[in-house]
Amino acid sequence: MIGDRDTARSDHLFHIATAADWSAAQRSGVYTTSTRGVTLDHEGFIHAARREQVAEVWKRYYADAGEPLVLLTVDTGRLTSPWQADPVGDTTYPHVYGPINTGAVVRAQPLDARGGTGSFTGAFVGEMFVRIALFVAAMALAFVGSAIGGRADSEWAGFAGAVAGLAAGLVVMLLVLRRRG
Repeated sequence: MIGDRDTARSDHLFHIATAADWSAAQRSGVYTTSTRGVTLDHEGFIHAARREQVAEVWKRYYADAGEPLVLLTVDTGRLTSPWQADPVGDTTYPHVYGPINTGAVVRAQPLDARGGTGSFTGAFVGEMFVRIALFVAAMALAFVGSAIGGRADSEWAGFAGAVAGLAAGLVVMLLVLRRRG
């Protein structure tokens, strides 16, 4: 279905671009990279996605990019090139059949190492909160170990219980961080 420029509500398409390609497009006024390392001239169209498809596209094609990426939000009402949704496997993906004029790009957001578009501050605060919560959990296990060990008759049992609890907490913390990593 061809994108209808006459509707009152504009639709958005999304395209993952390298920061270098987007920077070049801003200088020239048009974006012509179809997908990572492939030009519009070579492919015949520019690959795009609906919002719910972006994460899968990032995982499949860009997770190992090794260079800064941006997510372009394209307002189809401002596009000067035609676009349509084409069947790809069991679904459809939007394709832009011509260059994307930079005036149609209403937002360019940096993508993080996981393909997300959150702010640096938000990501930093969120990560710090997780690490503090894991540390508090490790300390709580040390306290529980100390309390359990303190019930034994040995003078060092409370200390040994605290060390064992702390070790268990740190192992859990490392496993969680590695899994998230």
